[in-house]
Amino acid sequence: MSEHIHGAFCCPDHSGQQGARTILSQAEARATRMGLRLTPVRLRTLELLIAAHGALGAYDVLEKLAAEGYGTQPPVAYRALNWLVEHGFAHRIRRLNAFTACAHPSDDHAAAFLICTGCDSVTEAPAGAVTAALTQAADSAGFSMDRATIEAVGQCRACQGANA
Repeated sequence: MSEHIHGAFCCPDHSGQQGARTILSQAEARATRMGLRLTPVRLRTLELLIAAHGALGAYDVLEKLAAEGYGTQPPVAYRALNWLVEHGFAHRIRRLNAFTACAHPSDDHAAAFLICTGCDSVTEAPAGAVTAALTQAADSAGFSMDRATIEAVGQCRACQGANA
């Protein structure tokens, strides 16, 4: 199976080794604070997502985990990915059917994902105001919202420049 990485993070929080170390240490601190256990497979999965600097499909994660001796069955990757998403250490990008490390895992926050149609890069952007407006619209309609995933599609700066 070939590795399919969906672009790169465009946000400065994910750039370079320093950004990766910061994200990982924030995630570890949050897990400790919340009394959660980052098992070896969960931790390694998070490290893989951070190192990818983009979104990875579950089978791409499984392939990497299997190569490192973590197991070859799909539940290995899916359980780790779902746990990371459930506890706010990663996000599922539905449009790409892939997962990405959270850029700000230190606390709960509303995020929107800006997905480039040119290179499939994914940028995590703050979405507190958008989520508040959506919640208000749902409340006005008598709708009880459980969750919302905000994904915007367009072109990143690099692809806009390439098309100019």
